[in-house]
Amino acid sequence: MSLESKIRSLKAHPLIQVLADNGGNPRTLVLIEPLWGVPYNLIAPFATLYMYTQGITDVQIGLILSVTMAVQVLFSFLGGILSDKLGRKFTTMMGDFFGWVLACLVWAVSNNFWLFLAAAILNCFEQINQTAWYCLLIEDARPKDLVGIYTWVNIGGLVAIFFAPLSGLFVRSYSIVPVVRVLYFLFALTMILKTLITFRFCHETKQGKIRRAETRGISVFHMLGEYRQLIPGMLKNRGVLKAVAVSVILYVTNMVSTNFFGLYVTQRLGLSENFLALFPILNAAVILIFMIGLQHRINATKFRIPLWIGLALYVVAALVLIFSPADRLGFVLLYVFIAAVAAALVNPRKDALLQLNITPQERARLNALIMASTVALSSPFGYLAGWLSSMDRRLPFVFTLLLFVTAMFVIGRIQEPQVEER
Repeated sequence: MSLESKIRSLKAHPLIQVLADNGGNPRTLVLIEPLWGVPYNLIAPFATLYMYTQGITDVQIGLILSVTMAVQVLFSFLGGILSDKLGRKFTTMMGDFFGWVLACLVWAVSNNFWLFLAAAILNCFEQINQTAWYCLLIEDARPKDLVGIYTWVNIGGLVAIFFAPLSGLFVRSYSIVPVVRVLYFLFALTMILKTLITFRFCHETKQGKIRRAETRGISVFHMLGEYRQLIPGMLKNRGVLKAVAVSVILYVTNMVSTNFFGLYVTQRLGLSENFLALFPILNAAVILIFMIGLQHRINATKFRIPLWIGLALYVVAALVLIFSPADRLGFVLLYVFIAAVAAALVNPRKDALLQLNITPQERARLNALIMASTVALSSPFGYLAGWLSSMDRRLPFVFTLLLFVTAMFVIGRIQEPQVEER
């Protein structure tokens, strides 16, 4: 095949077509996602050990998670209101600055429980960002392209993971604390750049302009009171409730995995800290291959079947990890491989499923309400996971296994959403 033919074939790929057909905000936000994804994924494997190495206990780690998740509930409610009053674009930039730039600067100098807690609370501004960012990403996009757009968002974050060996090499040479401090500082710099690009190349969405005009002159407290009218409608929508239930479960399981996987494989299974940079690479490689090579081929099966299969794979992965013998890298690699395939199936679809079940006219506040509900329902589980880990480091993953089984039951009762062609 000639080079010209390869280029034509690449341009014809469904994922490339998604970007070609959805310019403006979706394309800009997808392309700058690595500015967040690169530093985040460099730090993520070492974040918990960074705290643990400086004397933060399992229970204190769990307490930080639960306290900050409680704060996130308030910030989530404010996210919907600010997205309507200030616009999706400005609110996204504000959340990036306070939730990541300032938070990372505090993390970079943290050396005790209170500083880590302060950084985590600052990071709660990310909840304000999340509501606005999702609206900015998809409100002017074609509904039928949502799975493709969310696939690109996942790819944007995953590409960064291939830089992970650098952090592993630096940790081996200089130890974990100084390396992670520098990475947090670099994270702050990349998020400043991301904020500036958002300001220059993104535009306010059509729905954002409408909501900004409608809410002009209305107080924040009055808009908070209007949530009382939205809540009954959300509670009556079974499709939304089921999608929220799945989101809560996946939020909790991701929180447990992110914060306790590193401790489990190093403290119980006896693997070297240097391997923590290897696991995200394998995870990213599997997901990227799956998303680029297979994702578009299974879109015809809609949502329920791929979601159910992905959750079943998560169950298998949890079993592999729980029963992994000590000092056996192969079992942990198998766990990472299976969980990566599961993530490729589940993540883009659970996000798109939620957006397709909510009313576009109230997307910002409904997203905020759903996010607040997700965080509120998840908040006790941070402390619970820390407590379980303090007794036996396998127990948090036994807990996630039970949650995945519950999610499979919920997905089995979900009806396929109707997707418009616009």
